[in-house]
Amino acid sequence: MLPWGWARTLVALAGCFALLPDVQADETAGKALLHACWSPAMLAGQPGERSRKRDKSFDILPPPDLLDEVALTSAAVPTGAVRRVNLSDGRKLVALTFDLCEQPGEIAGYDGALIDFLRREKIKATFFAGGKWMRSHEERTRQLMSDPLFELGNHAEAHRNLRLLDGSKLHDEVAGPQRAYEAIRARHVASQCVIGHEAAMQSIPAHLKLFRFPYGACNARALEEVSAQGLRAVQWDISTADSTPEQSAAAIARSIANARPGSIILSHANGRGWHTAAALPQAIEKLRLRGFEFVTVSELLAAGEPVIEQECYNVRPGDTNRYDNPIARQPAPQRKVTQPAFNPFNQFNPFQ
Repeated sequence: MLPWGWARTLVALAGCFALLPDVQADETAGKALLHACWSPAMLAGQPGERSRKRDKSFDILPPPDLLDEVALTSAAVPTGAVRRVNLSDGRKLVALTFDLCEQPGEIAGYDGALIDFLRREKIKATFFAGGKWMRSHEERTRQLMSDPLFELGNHAEAHRNLRLLDGSKLHDEVAGPQRAYEAIRARHVASQCVIGHEAAMQSIPAHLKLFRFPYGACNARALEEVSAQGLRAVQWDISTADSTPEQSAAAIARSIANARPGSIILSHANGRGWHTAAALPQAIEKLRLRGFEFVTVSELLAAGEPVIEQECYNVRPGDTNRYDNPIARQPAPQRKVTQPAFNPFNQFNPFQ
């Protein structure tokens, strides 16, 4: 007969193995919902999906009554923009964030290779999506909101500089993505594929709770509007400069690998992250070797003390002032190429 200590250990181990899920089965109710609604082929990136094209059909924000609008939250949060999070428990947590920008006069892309990699490696991430982008990519938006690895945040309606707006225009630029998200979620709730997965559907947030300023630019008025609509403004402390075509995959990977515990990393997943998908594998490997864990922004905020500033900037204070010049906000010229032509004045984050 085995000694009691050994017997107890073996019983415990047997219990653990008995509780291990089938590797072929979905590990969470959220995954079950995702796969009930889309096959792996439907979730995978498609050829040409990264490219943007000229299209004005989504430029005008539909009136609220056509959006099945859910009432916007009125619970204000503290003003200021989160740049990173200080962690005191020794955990090495980092938040990968990807912007899904879309300006007037275009339909931006969807970087399927990047998102396929995140899913394959089970890496959590936060996507900041514009209202226009969500409306022009409704199916992809539903997939992202349904995936328990990911969370969505608000990236303004059409990537306008909020420092130059006030009154109803400022309000609508912040509220537009809220309305788009809530309308898309409501249509998702009514889908046939959700039947039997209602509990998982209810776990998808009813409202967006995070906000990212277009161009990384804000002022006191814009910060107050975002707060008044119940959103937490989130910036970053690491910029990959991936919207600049000359920024190589190796340079992007180095930027990501330089993360500290509590870092928030800025990249793009709308086709303007030129070499981001190629950079991720090497960057993720380096961070994992250093013991880092990938979490959503909301999880990072809950794990420590947010570092909040009353000024928004990319790398250093004042470096986003250039976007107050109207010339800097003109759309890039359209050309017959597989990727948009580079316009240094039209990139979300050109700094290196």
